[in-house]
Amino acid sequence: MLPTLQLGVEWNPVADEVGPLANWFLFTETDARPALFLGTSSDRIGSPAGTQSYYFTASKWFEPLNASAYASLAYSEWDDGFNMPFGATLSLPHGFALQPMYDGHRTHLLALWGHDRVSVTAIWAWLERGGVAVSVGF
Repeated sequence: MLPTLQLGVEWNPVADEVGPLANWFLFTETDARPALFLGTSSDRIGSPAGTQSYYFTASKWFEPLNASAYASLAYSEWDDGFNMPFGATLSLPHGFALQPMYDGHRTHLLALWGHDRVSVTAIWAWLERGGVAVSVGF
């Protein structure tokens, strides 16, 4: 669409759910400012099918740590209210990364691997249950 707009489709076979996924980058990151964007996706892990989350997110790369951090203000259709997700990503060699995150209610740990337009994520949801996510960009 536009260099600052990402549109996609999110499919969750476990919940038998297909929904919109979108991110609109308002500002790219600079040395003095975080990246800022608006977006929507399915609500949290474990949310009922058909519930969306709408978020405003700030993210920033920290070169000395080889890591980035983000914080969001999100409106959750499941909660019918706001929550504040946040997390960090530690970049590792060979396309790997580790991402602890808090979705506004519960904690998750993700181990990611990506190359070109493909990524695979191992998910330890709620620090209790395992899962896998695959992403392909076009």
